[in-house]
Amino acid sequence: MAVARTRCIALVGVTGHPVDVEADVGSGMAGLHLIGMLDTALSEARDRVRSAVVNSRYGWPDARITVSLFPASLPKRGSVFDLAIAVALLAAAGIVPRAKVAEPFFLGELGLDGSLRPVRGVLPAVLAAAGAGARTVVVPARNAAEAALVPDVTVIPALTLGELVSRLRSDDPVNLPMAELTPPAEAPDSVGGSGGARLLAPADSAELVPDLGDVAGQPFARRALEVCAAGGHNFWMLGQPGTGKTMLAERLPTLLPSLERDEALEVTAIHSVAGVLPVDRPLLTRPPFVAPHHTATVAAVIGGGSGAIRPGAVSLAHRGVLFLDEAPEYPTTVLDSLRQPIESGRVTVSRAVGSVTFPARFMLVLAANQCPCAQPSSPEDPCRCTPAVRRRYLARLSGPLLDRIDVKVTLYRSTRRELLADRRFIEPSRVVAERVLIARGHAARRFADRPWRSNAEMPTRALHAEYRPPPKAMAPLLRCLDSGQLSARGLDRVLRVAWTLADLGGKDGPGVAETNAALGLWLGEER
Repeated sequence: MAVARTRCIALVGVTGHPVDVEADVGSGMAGLHLIGMLDTALSEARDRVRSAVVNSRYGWPDARITVSLFPASLPKRGSVFDLAIAVALLAAAGIVPRAKVAEPFFLGELGLDGSLRPVRGVLPAVLAAAGAGARTVVVPARNAAEAALVPDVTVIPALTLGELVSRLRSDDPVNLPMAELTPPAEAPDSVGGSGGARLLAPADSAELVPDLGDVAGQPFARRALEVCAAGGHNFWMLGQPGTGKTMLAERLPTLLPSLERDEALEVTAIHSVAGVLPVDRPLLTRPPFVAPHHTATVAAVIGGGSGAIRPGAVSLAHRGVLFLDEAPEYPTTVLDSLRQPIESGRVTVSRAVGSVTFPARFMLVLAANQCPCAQPSSPEDPCRCTPAVRRRYLARLSGPLLDRIDVKVTLYRSTRRELLADRRFIEPSRVVAERVLIARGHAARRFADRPWRSNAEMPTRALHAEYRPPPKAMAPLLRCLDSGQLSARGLDRVLRVAWTLADLGGKDGPGVAETNAALGLWLGEER
């Protein structure tokens, strides 16, 4: 008996770190001792591993067993280390050849009967293993399709510990045989969420998929939604109940282009760590849509947790849409906590156990009624809310938060005549999405040698340098800036929307018409 080594991955946020798992079977009082800065779930691995080994018909060494997870200073959490601990222990006991377990990475949770159960975060773990030079990774069979997304890595799916040990003990000169894997199908509009989030899931029939053609009577709002989709801008809707605010928000993802390969892997990794990745759709290729309930806490929206730090709704909506319906009903702390990730595109969660940074580049969509009673109101039959009550209700959305909203629209109730007349001009999502894709193509060619991908990501320095509109087009904006109607941050956001309007119009740059229209969208006026 001697020391045996194998490898696993410790996840900190969505970043994986290689961990060497060493097992020593030696003299002393019989028992299994785990060392290396472990959490409770990992400390309990000794009982899971022992039962799994015994129930797999392999003898348990009657000796002192020490398992060390290196580096010792790196926090290690969860049950993903179960399989690596069991394999290293069996190799140290001479049951499995030590040479066959030294190079591969082993990921998975063990059941008491020796079965391998799926774990969270397999995609970022395998990406980290590939970065560490891994050529072979062993994962539970239900995680195999997700792991197979990483190129140039041989993925070995295993159902039970006994099956895996039989492979390792075989005389096959190959380190481990390659199993047949079905290439993962591209995911439709599937998303995940936490903290009571409402998820927009794919429907079984095409008739049930949300479509912009379902919305009638709000032509200006539909146009504003197209502008937001084309440039990746934030959107604010104010109006009475039943005017279509929620319908418009739910149809925004249908206008967005599919995620590129690197974006899809990034989004999938976040959902995998959060444990909301669909088993039958290992790769998310559509922008996610996340709608947390208004009772969600700061930790549910921003991220956090008492033990392991998990991504929140802002990270689950990365490269997609975060929709806050009835926005004034959310706690003020939750609303104001959105200001930093809106600007930076990432969120850092700090706890006593450490700090973790998650990506959070999302489109924020806010919707609100005009008063807390949410009753239909008309000049002939107004609601009972006083002007002071209405102002206090909408004042829950702070000025700095609304200053970060690019497009603001007020929705009004449509008459029967307006609804019937507007149906002739309604366009389905497919038609509008084609215009959005063309506009995004213009922006992509303009930013070909730049790190950003949409107009909403354009930094202030670039806006006022090579992408600054001519003086004539800037004139209406500068007048509003001098009068105090427009803040410096608002000026930047108006310029970004102006560039999007130019892209939708097929122009090389914004003119007076585009800057004036963008200013109206930011102020909430129809221009």
